[in-house]
Amino acid sequence: MSDGTAGQDLPAGFGFRPYRGDEDHGAMAAVRRGCAERDRVDVHSVVEGLPTAAEIAEASAKSEEPAKNQILVVLDGSVVGYSTIRWWQERDGTWLYLHRGHLLPEHRGQGIGSAMLSWAEGRIRRIVEQHGTARTAVIGANATTSEQDATALLLAAGYRRVFSLVELELGDLRQLPEPGSELPAGTRTGPIGTSHYRAAWRTVVDSYADTGFTQRWPFRDFVDNADPTCWRAAWIGPDMVGVALCSIRRHDRSVGEVEELSVRTDRQRLGIGRALLLDGLRSLREQGATTARLFTGTANPHRSYDLYESVGFRRQNEYVRYRKPLARSTGHRASGHPQD
Repeated sequence: MSDGTAGQDLPAGFGFRPYRGDEDHGAMAAVRRGCAERDRVDVHSVVEGLPTAAEIAEASAKSEEPAKNQILVVLDGSVVGYSTIRWWQERDGTWLYLHRGHLLPEHRGQGIGSAMLSWAEGRIRRIVEQHGTARTAVIGANATTSEQDATALLLAAGYRRVFSLVELELGDLRQLPEPGSELPAGTRTGPIGTSHYRAAWRTVVDSYADTGFTQRWPFRDFVDNADPTCWRAAWIGPDMVGVALCSIRRHDRSVGEVEELSVRTDRQRLGIGRALLLDGLRSLREQGATTARLFTGTANPHRSYDLYESVGFRRQNEYVRYRKPLARSTGHRASGHPQD
């Protein structure tokens, strides 16, 4: 097959086939539901929860050549697993090619997970060759700490952990702390208008200047996805010194998300971040959200999760990014790991 599925060893009755579009979204969503209990999926996660067929359709539509970069595992014609591939360039010039696989628990332990992994790595190598990015390309994969089968599979295949994100939840937006009066003299907060977009974008981008493994974020992408209803910024005089970019989840408007909270380095530890966070959370509440979610790096040198916990956020799951060099595999299949 032209998609590279030929030659993958699968048990009798199982096979690979390419993604076919709308007819597959319901079956893919069913796979995710079927994995939820075994993998202890946080169904309300804003990092990686339990997507509906509509959300899977939306993600597929945004991907490049989904018919080539998504593969389904079928058993006698029924979908029992699938893998996806996407990629982007990081701030340091690295091209990350990320794959993600999902397989129903009752079919793990038969070599199917390894075959899915082999397909993904082989497809990524062909994409890298087409892109001409071999010098700076790496293969990546995600797994939550609760996905023990996927974690074991990746470690057995030579992947190493490079960083993780922790997700936090504020369970009841009615219980927000009262606003304080800690802001420095001359500081004001308020909504972000279109004339403030470039300053807001620059504030966020600069906050990641010394952070590894972060994706490039062009200003055009910022503008194209802007939803400023619950955005707030802080100024000292004419200078923007911090932003809180919050939004309502489109597929569940009871959930708000703090997408970014950034304060200029020379203005940190002055209460600006807390004031912006509370302003943003109140805006989410005014728009109908009852709970809020956010995620932050566990290696964050500013320990921003201490701030989040101080206003009532509590930790949920941890999401781990693994990486592997692009060098061609010499046969990573190893029997016995749980999702093999």
